[in-house]
Amino acid sequence: MTRSALLVLADGRFPAGGHAHSGGAEAAVKAGRIRDAAGFEAFCRGRLHTTGLTTAALAAAAALGAEPYALDEAADARTPSPALRAASRRLGRQLMRAALAAWPGPELDGLAAAFPRGAHQPIVLGTTARAAGLGPEDAAHCVAYETVGGPATAVVRLLGLDPFQATAVLARLAPELDRVAARAAQAAHLALTEGPDALPAASAPLLDLTAEQHAAWPVRLFAS
Repeated sequence: MTRSALLVLADGRFPAGGHAHSGGAEAAVKAGRIRDAAGFEAFCRGRLHTTGLTTAALAAAAALGAEPYALDEAADARTPSPALRAASRRLGRQLMRAALAAWPGPELDGLAAAFPRGAHQPIVLGTTARAAGLGPEDAAHCVAYETVGGPATAVVRLLGLDPFQATAVLARLAPELDRVAARAAQAAHLALTEGPDALPAASAPLLDLTAEQHAAWPVRLFAS
């Protein structure tokens, strides 16, 4: 049951809204920071070890049953860009709709009632993982993969990058995904006793800056 649930939650066809977001790749392509598979790999590695680690730890803590209001405040504090905060809550609302259909239950009902405007996406994902019988490292793995999987899909569309090359990048990053997920889960366990300040707060200032610029574009392919 739990392995099957993990496959469903991590599946790109799960209607969580991520297909409309590039994770900063659209702005990076326009700025010329991603031109080929090597540039894409560098972008993914940087994103994985900064915002990926931070959001994976938030999701892992939610999967452990940490207090959602405290986690939501921690997510706000770790997301300085207003555009990215808004995107995270939009994704949280969409994920909540899909999760309630797949794994209805009191924990998801309670989270939806507590955050009528939407909780941050990693908190919803972690709570969804918990409702599906998954653990903190499962939730962290989902977030870590999403951190690089979303941009991979976007770059294929934006740059015409060979999908085989994009997939090869993800395969090369797989060991790092595992390490980030394990580190995130370890931090989440620590946060249960020491509070949300024990969670990672790794940042990527360039992603924050370009997210604000991207939000002001009159024409764009992706929402973020």
